[in-house]
Order: sequence, then structure tokens, then C-alpha cells
Amino acid sequence: MKFNFSQILSCTMVIFAIIDILGSIPVVIELRRKAGGHIQSEKATLVAALLMIIFLFAGETLLKIIGLDVESFAIAGSFVIFFIAMEMVLGLTIFKEDVHETVSIVPLAFPLIAGAGTMTTLLSLKTEYETQNIIVGIVINMIFVYLVLKNTNRLEKLLGKSGLSILRKAFGIILLAIAIKLFRNNTGL
Repeated sequence: MKFNFSQILSCTMVIFAIIDILGSIPVVIELRRKAGGHIQSEKATLVAALLMIIFLFAGETLLKIIGLDVESFAIAGSFVIFFIAMEMVLGLTIFKEDVHETVSIVPLAFPLIAGAGTMTTLLSLKTEYETQNIIVGIVINMIFVYLVLKNTNRLEKLLGKSGLSILRKAFGIILLAIAIKLFRNNTGL
């Protein structure tokens, strides 16, 4: 098992951009209010990490069972990532999510942290990077997610609305480039 710092850094940045936990701070704050001021940060982080790691290993098998190959899933994933990036950059709402009255594993761990975009991204990353490097990227991101969930109110005050908006748009541009790269690499263009 060989760790590659460059791959770990790339995986970490891609997963960080797709999770967009900083851009989700306003949503997390609203969920916290609905839950009466308390979110189980540890539980949400652990469940999201487990979902991602399980899907990293079992996702390909699941795709084979339903008759799809990883390249096709990666191309489909590039479209999902593209639309998420467009939401971030242009301030559109393409994907609509239900907000539940209680905050537990749903909707915080899934789909907010480990949603369809994240799962698609993991399988797409698997076509280009070694699995152990992707796992390290997941773990680094989950540590960061945990810290953000624990400090949401402080971060909101520190960054302000314009700071959060700038971060969201910057990561949107990065995701746009990643979507195009995934599409190109899996179509041979």
C-alpha cells in the first residue's frame, strides 16, 4: 500500500469542494435552529464517513449488479458535479431537498454531507486515484466537517454573509473544472 501525497491532496480538495461544508453553514444553522439548538456533530460525521467508505468499496459492485460500468457512472457523475457547481457559482437551485423537522442522521449526514454528489465523486475518483489515498482524503474531510459542525456559529460570525458567498463561488469554479476533467478523462476526448 503506497500513499501518494499528490493524490491525497487532490482527493481531499475534490471531496472538500463537493461536500461544500463551508457553503452549507447557513443550512446547518437552520437545521440547528429546527433541532432546538443542538446537532450531534460526532454522530453525523461518523455516519457520513461510514457511508462514503462503504460506497467507495461496494459502489462498484452495486453498479455491476445493475449493469453499469464505473466509466459510465463517472460521466454521469461529471454531470451531477457540473450542475452542483453551476448552483454554487450562479446561485441557482437545481436540486431541491426536503428539510425535515428533526435533525439526526437525515438530513445532515445524508444527504447534506454524504449525498449523491459525494457518492458519485467517490466512484469517479476511484477511476483515477488509489483507494487508500481516497480514504485519507475522506478522513481529512471528515475531521474538517466535524470542526465546522462544532463551530458553525463562530464561523458564521467570522466569515459573514459575503465571505461565505465568496467561498461558495470559488469552490464552485473548482468543481466546474473537476467536472470537465472527469468528463474528458472518461470519454476519451
